[in-house]
Amino acid sequence: MPSPSDIVKVAIEWPGANAQLIEIDQKKPLASVVREIAAYVNQPMVDVSILQRSLAILESMVLNSHSLYQRVAQETTVAQLITHLQVSNQEIQTYAIALINALFLKTPEDRRQHIIRGNRPVKAEMAHQLYVLQVLTFNLLEERMMTKMDPNDQTQRDIIFELRRIVFDGDSDPSGTEKRKAIYTKDYKMLGFTNPVNPAMDFTQTPPGMLALDNMLYLAKVHQDTYIRIVLENSSREDKHECPFGRSAIELTRVLCDILQVGELPNEGCNDFHPMFFTHERAWEEFFCVCIQLLNKTWKEMRATAEDFNKVMTVVREQITRALAMKPPSLEQLRVKLRSLSYAEVLRLRQSERMSQDDFQSPPIIELRERIQPEILELIKQQRLSRLCEGSCFRKLANRRRQEKFWFCRLSLNHKVLHYGDLDESTQGEVPFELLTDTIPVSDIKAVLTGKDCPHMKEKSALKQNKEVLELAFSILYDPDEALNFVATNKYEYCIWTDGLSALLGKELGSDLTRSDLDTLMSMEMKLRLLDLENITIPEAPPPVPKEPSTYNFTYNYG
Repeated sequence: MPSPSDIVKVAIEWPGANAQLIEIDQKKPLASVVREIAAYVNQPMVDVSILQRSLAILESMVLNSHSLYQRVAQETTVAQLITHLQVSNQEIQTYAIALINALFLKTPEDRRQHIIRGNRPVKAEMAHQLYVLQVLTFNLLEERMMTKMDPNDQTQRDIIFELRRIVFDGDSDPSGTEKRKAIYTKDYKMLGFTNPVNPAMDFTQTPPGMLALDNMLYLAKVHQDTYIRIVLENSSREDKHECPFGRSAIELTRVLCDILQVGELPNEGCNDFHPMFFTHERAWEEFFCVCIQLLNKTWKEMRATAEDFNKVMTVVREQITRALAMKPPSLEQLRVKLRSLSYAEVLRLRQSERMSQDDFQSPPIIELRERIQPEILELIKQQRLSRLCEGSCFRKLANRRRQEKFWFCRLSLNHKVLHYGDLDESTQGEVPFELLTDTIPVSDIKAVLTGKDCPHMKEKSALKQNKEVLELAFSILYDPDEALNFVATNKYEYCIWTDGLSALLGKELGSDLTRSDLDTLMSMEMKLRLLDLENITIPEAPPPVPKEPSTYNFTYNYG
């Protein structure tokens, strides 16, 4: 028997029980001790209590000693550990996941991927077990996802206050309860909460529940510069294109839970795991941080407003799903994939995928598309001209110190004259032709210029204009020395007017809006025309014409 001084006592705390002491003979070589304990873990059949203790001891060794971590990593592998996830005992599953996570935590960043793959491809069984591990790990988020926030819980409310303090530096509170409440409400509105008076109410819907608040706090604490930049960049905008951080973060958390199927049981035979989630100890939180930056970027690319919120989330979901399908090996590679999946690229991929469908590549379908396209383009052209006849309000570029001025322009109903004139204030309705005193015959228009080519964008006073104004500017040249200059209120109006003017001049409609409308209308029209042919194979070539009969004596006389 070894003496008491030769015994190493390791305290292991078990769920629902007091800490127990596991005795390890210190006289034995360290490698031998680790090997003996690992042998219990690596055996296919072993007593449950021994397996629990062995897994817990190995986890303690990995977390508390670098040399012991190296010994444990030599004696057992993730492939051996994940076999314990197949058992029905949840405690064994929990301890196995804990040991796997400990191994990942202590492994250098650049070597974590080798724990999963090594130098060989992942086999089907190994891939399935990693998928199971991924599902069980994400299912640990389910409790927070389904937990509603208690608006009366001060501890939880303090987290929201911390989100506000980090951005707006509210350490020095103003005197007076009412004044402080008004300032907080204003700040919470800038943070993008749906309920700025009581933002705790935003976290009462499950999913995503408190998990969304956890994600937001992680971003604010770990990636503080990114968090502050996103909030301030949007809250300072005055063009109604700000992306509401609070609402976006909550909805994004719900989308990510849905994509990764948080709370659902593993599927038999499925091996769809994502290597990047095994390369970071806080992979879920980091994944959220990458995706919230993507959402902010996509919002800008779409020039979205509050009314476009659901449309933006649909695009962001597609971007994330497409990027995950590429199986990026790390979070950094995920960022690279998402940067390449811009909004314009997603639109291009959608159209390309529709065109590449087998049914839409057969000669009869291609011929049908070619016949339909001119009809659709004519329909779009008529819609643009109709909108020009309704007219639009434009603002004049002026010094910020001066009061903002507006003017209105509309096309005559016979499409021959442009009527325009100044307004006292902005309007959303039609302005009668009688109030628009200036006119330009369409026949006098020489050209339509856009962006930097516009005369009013070349003036010194326009050099200070931001990029957004530049993207919305266009001009009509109707005399060698005369031009009518426009700055559209948004991208939609810009496309409507540039398309309409191109239609008046007999030129092609080349805006992003036209491409999007053409894609949508063509897809709808093709589906409608082929509705009766559903589940019928369309031949690649027309059937052969039969030979001419030798005689025509096959008529029947009814007389």
